[in-house]
Amino acid sequence: MTDIYDIRARNITGEERALGDFRGQVMLIVNTASKCGFTPQFTGLEALYEKYKGQGFAVLGFPCNQFLNQDPGDEQEIASFCSMDYGVTFPMFAKIEVNGPGAHPLFQHLTQEAPGLLGSKAIKWNFTKFLVDRNGRVVDRYAPTTKPEDIAKDIEKALAG
Repeated sequence: MTDIYDIRARNITGEERALGDFRGQVMLIVNTASKCGFTPQFTGLEALYEKYKGQGFAVLGFPCNQFLNQDPGDEQEIASFCSMDYGVTFPMFAKIEVNGPGAHPLFQHLTQEAPGLLGSKAIKWNFTKFLVDRNGRVVDRYAPTTKPEDIAKDIEKALAG
């Protein structure tokens, strides 16, 4: 079994980061898109990050263009959009694939640990969210329609646990 902390990814500025940098924190990992009906969730994700980051919580955003080309820009455009339009300060990563043979190892791990409905490992749409506890265990998976504020109680439980 893969240890989530051994997985590496490029951040939005192109630097390689290990998820081990977030060891001991509760993480909410989200595949994002700049031109999706759910894009306004950036506001709620940032609010969660601001509220809980002092307690050891991080939101990690992973742009993905696999759903109707809803994140066509390059990393610089995505970073600018997230910052300027939504005030995003949580860590954003380079654009990745979340499904298929080119799926990033992180999303392979997340979907293995927390399959969707009927055991499907596929990510159905942008803004699928995974809550990971302080020990690196995936504790829940949330549909794109789940609003960030509706996850607050689960985050608090994970932070307390």
